[in-house]
Amino acid sequence: MPLSRRDFTARTALAGAGVALTGTVGALATAPGALAADEPGPGAADAAEGHGRPHAPGYGPLLPDPAGLLALPAGFSYRVITHSGVTTLDSGESTPSNHDGTAAFEGARGVTLLVNNHELKGPRANWTHPVPLTEGLVYDPAASGGCTVVEVRRGGEVAEWVGVAGTSTNCAGGATPWGTWLTCEETEDLAGKNGMTKDHGYVFEVDPHDRRANRDPRPAKAFGRYAHEAVVIDPRQGHAYLTEDASGPNGLLYRWTPPEGFRHGRGRLRTLAADAGVLAAAKCFDKAGQFVDDLSRATRTGTVYGVDWVEVTDRDARTLSVRKQFAAGAVTRARKLEGMWWADGGAYFVSSYAREESPGAAHDGQVWFYDPRRRTIRLVVLIGVNADPDAEGGYDGPDNITVSPYGGLVIAEDGNGLQHLLGATESGRVYPLARNELNIGTPEKPEYSEFTGVCFSPDGRTLYANIQEPGIMLAITGPWRRSPR
Repeated sequence: MPLSRRDFTARTALAGAGVALTGTVGALATAPGALAADEPGPGAADAAEGHGRPHAPGYGPLLPDPAGLLALPAGFSYRVITHSGVTTLDSGESTPSNHDGTAAFEGARGVTLLVNNHELKGPRANWTHPVPLTEGLVYDPAASGGCTVVEVRRGGEVAEWVGVAGTSTNCAGGATPWGTWLTCEETEDLAGKNGMTKDHGYVFEVDPHDRRANRDPRPAKAFGRYAHEAVVIDPRQGHAYLTEDASGPNGLLYRWTPPEGFRHGRGRLRTLAADAGVLAAAKCFDKAGQFVDDLSRATRTGTVYGVDWVEVTDRDARTLSVRKQFAAGAVTRARKLEGMWWADGGAYFVSSYAREESPGAAHDGQVWFYDPRRRTIRLVVLIGVNADPDAEGGYDGPDNITVSPYGGLVIAEDGNGLQHLLGATESGRVYPLARNELNIGTPEKPEYSEFTGVCFSPDGRTLYANIQEPGIMLAITGPWRRSPR
């Protein structure tokens, strides 16, 4: 049922007071160089009355790493967990390259299990370290991507094995409430294109706890075939929310509604028919009831849009990409819809930037919060255009995100120039947590790979993150504390 204007006005009156985010992210404002927030953050009134300035967020300046890998604040340290071309799987083959989306799960006897995507597109011959074609775990033997499962034991010992192989361009994904990982293919290649022997552009389930459950991989075709980025599951209603990283035209935010009587659980997605449930794309409108064609139209944090859902006609996109099946005015688009994280009863999701391909204002990053109860989205982070990405202090291109157990968000930067892990406090002050110092370019023209796969260990003591190229998984520890607002 579409939202009425009266319903939307009532709901936005509540949402305008700030999304209720217990212990995590409040009404986030802006990064350095960003557009101004709607309202001053907590502590501003005290400062104005002469009671002193709020404490600076974060953990202090980043210190150069003698090893040339990761700059961290004083008191923090890191450990390399996997390194493509250096570490090996339990089969003796090399850790695959191009680490991307990751999630951490609690295993038995103090073990942490991490499922790690490998964003490898096209034929296997294109890559030095593709995901090995482990017997029984292969979808398409021509494809180079997939996932590995990394086991970090209490004593520090690490083991790694293949979760799924023969998939393509495994970018982000999402953890499920029942303890599995959904890996997303960011491609639309059909069989016969780019050397593929099967259709790609699907979501696959990987169980980190049971290797046998991953045998005979089957895509969850009910979620549609398009350039998938990330997915989260609403544990209460069972809806799946999915982002699409695509352009020409810009991608869409999707919702999949399960069929009546369906109950989620390990391995159940693969049992669904390809047309099971309803796949729909978001259509947003403002407080005046006016249609919003692209999320780049929002220029202030705190902006709230109502959301309707428009059903997809051909979710398997046999002749026309899903995002191209909608006429102008039918759905709301955004450039580079990227990472997602479920928390606080809703879904955080990212639009990395907007430029000439978007009809609204240019920006270098948005984070939105979708509230399924109110059927609204609220802009909680807006990063203005970073004029000098090679200089410390400005940020651009948020990608993977996670909600921190210490408050706020942790954001993986995938922009130009310097690449950081960023923290965002509950009032929106943004600070650097780490900086990639591994130069994969030249001394004259340095280049730094993006960060990916940010997630905390189940006990909250370790932040895991990846440097995508060449493919390095890092475990970061230190004096974590509740961040000031």
